[in-house]
Amino acid sequence: MRAFRAVGGDPIVVDRAAGARLWDADGNEYIDYVCSWGALILGHAHSKVVEAIAAQARRGTSYGMPTELEVELAARIRAALPSCEKVRFVSSGTEATMSAVRLARAATKRDMIVKFEGCYHGHSDSFLSEAGSGLATLGIAACPGVPQALAALTLNAPYNDIAAAQKLFDQHRDQIAAVIVEPIAANMGVVPPIPGFLQNLRDLATRHGALLIFDEVITGFRVCYGGAQTAFGIAPDLATLGKIIGGGLPVAAYGGRRDLMDRVAPLGPVYQAGTLSGNPLAMSAGIATLDLLAAPGFYESLDARAKRLCEGIKAALRETGASVTAARVGSLLTLFFSGEPVRNYAAAKKCDTRRFAAFFRAMLDRGVFLAPSQFEALFVSAAHSDADIDRTIAAFRESLVSAMQTS
Repeated sequence: MRAFRAVGGDPIVVDRAAGARLWDADGNEYIDYVCSWGALILGHAHSKVVEAIAAQARRGTSYGMPTELEVELAARIRAALPSCEKVRFVSSGTEATMSAVRLARAATKRDMIVKFEGCYHGHSDSFLSEAGSGLATLGIAACPGVPQALAALTLNAPYNDIAAAQKLFDQHRDQIAAVIVEPIAANMGVVPPIPGFLQNLRDLATRHGALLIFDEVITGFRVCYGGAQTAFGIAPDLATLGKIIGGGLPVAAYGGRRDLMDRVAPLGPVYQAGTLSGNPLAMSAGIATLDLLAAPGFYESLDARAKRLCEGIKAALRETGASVTAARVGSLLTLFFSGEPVRNYAAAKKCDTRRFAAFFRAMLDRGVFLAPSQFEALFVSAAHSDADIDRTIAAFRESLVSAMQTS
């Protein structure tokens, strides 16, 4: 996506960023709604986060050994997400989901996993079929280099289709180790779960002796302090986290029930390690970020900003009569260039990507930077002001008209 292959033209090369804005190497200024793909819920270079990173840097940038900072951040995560009785830090969301699936396979002594079309769980081999995000952007259904024998262990079902998931469990009885899902899909665009979908998945996994894994790399600490599992009241067996818990630095985590996490080395035989896991700079940034997110009213204020933006966009859509729909969950938002609601990947792929590309370029010309793909989310941060949102809505209205004129 960074290459702008889906939207045309040359990619911007970022020079610096602050608050809700970034500047490219040519000096152009943009209101940023990518926010490092959702990691920067506080905006760029928040003073408290920068201070925490600088203070730790003076004490050392990496040790390859445990620190108290890991315990502090893990304690905050555990308090926020009761399902995470124990937490293990890694350096990326891909590492987190890969490790969670390995643990699920070891715990159940089964090999197969169920995932959902359009849900992106990183670039580990097990997940690169009918995935969203960059694969959707480039139109890659399955990635070359993934052994067929491994690909056969991943079963795909349409998102929001519990009957299809049930059918897979019936067809592969006692073979499925886990079902992994984005509780709010955000890599085919933002697609909320239909009522009952997540609870039915919880029941289905339990009934068949499989584990339920929530991939909250995006939704963790985004929709509320306790993530989507708290918002929906569903307890997964394992969960993965990323982006926000590092305050903009590379960090992710997986966690879950104590009996499962105790299987991870050195307590158990399931191996996982990384030189930079629990990096002190990332831990310091994460602690500073989560402390700010825990302030009373933070999420209510953030949701109000996102709601105001979405309502302004919907008003512009009504005025122009454009075949575009807006989907929002908390501070996550997507504009689907389709006249119909999007509830799964098949519907998302029907969007008019050519007109989205024209719309993206028109917004960029007006100083608003969106994700350069139809299949990604727009992220509102605490740094976006009312003036930023007003300017964005005005740019949206003008850009929409321009895009609709694209032949």
